[in-house]
Amino acid sequence: MAIKLLSKVVNGIKGGVTSTIKGTADVGSTIVNSVKDLTVTTLKGTSELLVKGIQLPASIVKGAIDGLSNIGVSLIKAVKGIVSGTVQGLMSQGVEQKDAVAGSVQQAIYSAKELGENVGMVAVESIKGAVSGVKQVGGDTVSATKTAVIAALEAARDVGGGTTDVVKAALSDGVEGAKKILDELKKDEKA
Repeated sequence: MAIKLLSKVVNGIKGGVTSTIKGTADVGSTIVNSVKDLTVTTLKGTSELLVKGIQLPASIVKGAIDGLSNIGVSLIKAVKGIVSGTVQGLMSQGVEQKDAVAGSVQQAIYSAKELGENVGMVAVESIKGAVSGVKQVGGDTVSATKTAVIAALEAARDVGGGTTDVVKAALSDGVEGAKKILDELKKDEKA
């Protein structure tokens, strides 16, 4: 039941994003608002069961990425807007910040690997999108950054093949505060 519903979410978001973005000149700002609106609409038709955890955010991000890749929009250029819109839409409907951020960032990285994109760049842009989305709805951007960095590392470990090192290097250089978070995590591992 839940998997069937999540599959409907992916396909619904995919179709909605494709039809909204096709032929649009300003893809950047259109993506954020389109994904945010589709997320809110999707949540209104979703059972309470699906609103808990990271599967719903991941399904929304997957649908948006699939839809945009079908019409030739670059994932690296679009992922910040996709994640920001997803996080804004989810949090505005009562989904916990941690779940919205973690599910969105992880799925962006899985999709990057699946599509053969630069996983490090996608990790950086997805984290920036998550933090931007949290900021737009008045959430805690410091904890969002930490949640997003941890989520990116977990996804990179799942992807394997040296992806963790690529993501760590990209985050250290490209995300404000990430180096400090990575250092803290390293200390925690040693303790």
